[in-house]
Amino acid sequence: MVDGRYSIPYIPEGVYAELRQAISSRDRIVKEQNALTNRIKRWLKIYFPEYLKVYTKFSAESGLLLLEKAPMPAEILELGVDGITQIWRERKLRAVGKKRPETLVEAAKNSVGIEGGICAKLELQLLLADYRTKQAQLEQVTEVLEAEVLKVPNVEKLLAIKGIGLITGAGFLSEVGEIGRFDSPKQIQKLAGLELKENSSGKKKGQTSISKRGRKKLRKILFQAVLPLIRSNTEFSDVYRYYTTRQKNPLKGKQAFIAVGCKLIRVFYALLKKGMDYDAGKMRSDIIRAQAV
Repeated sequence: MVDGRYSIPYIPEGVYAELRQAISSRDRIVKEQNALTNRIKRWLKIYFPEYLKVYTKFSAESGLLLLEKAPMPAEILELGVDGITQIWRERKLRAVGKKRPETLVEAAKNSVGIEGGICAKLELQLLLADYRTKQAQLEQVTEVLEAEVLKVPNVEKLLAIKGIGLITGAGFLSEVGEIGRFDSPKQIQKLAGLELKENSSGKKKGQTSISKRGRKKLRKILFQAVLPLIRSNTEFSDVYRYYTTRQKNPLKGKQAFIAVGCKLIRVFYALLKKGMDYDAGKMRSDIIRAQAV
């Protein structure tokens, strides 16, 4: 019971139960991998801070191979350009040149990192081994997740939207479950805690905001889906721009963001329940109407 309101819990079955479990496993693995990433970066800042300037993404395969074999600046200098290149060639990495090895050697020469011993090196090797394990687990659960989500009726119509990937679709379905149990998209909006409420007391009329009741994780998935949509999807970007620039009642950035999220729910509902094909032009025209002169 929340705020005096009773609700009957929904327990997903079949493919929807599988999706919820897979998403839960994936979220856990990502969280653990992020923690390992932070620990590895902390190690590098102590012993070889210049490495993070050469590799802005420390997990690049060529960089990981070097960290596993020669993480200390002194070891990089000992290998030299030819030694570094040889390590990469033995693992058959493509596009092996001399620019990156030369940059690494130069960084090692001028490193201000602390000189670490065998135990410091062992710590990094253990962290990297754990990171590799989590990466393999992530690939494994993602592969299963992708296979399961394709079993959902009409999901291919949802995935036809530019900017909506399998993980987003699977996350949405893992929280919502079987779409046929809803009579309207407003029920999903309420489930996500995106229905509007007025914050008032007595005679004072407050601002309108979303309720935030319902499934927090579903709300998070929708917000994570909206951001890339308004950046890379033309029609969703147009809708967001319309909400923020329309002459009557223009919305602020966060308000428009939520409005696009609610529109996305309606689109998902129509595609999954009614089996409609995604129509970018119709999606845009349903929102953007000619304004009176």
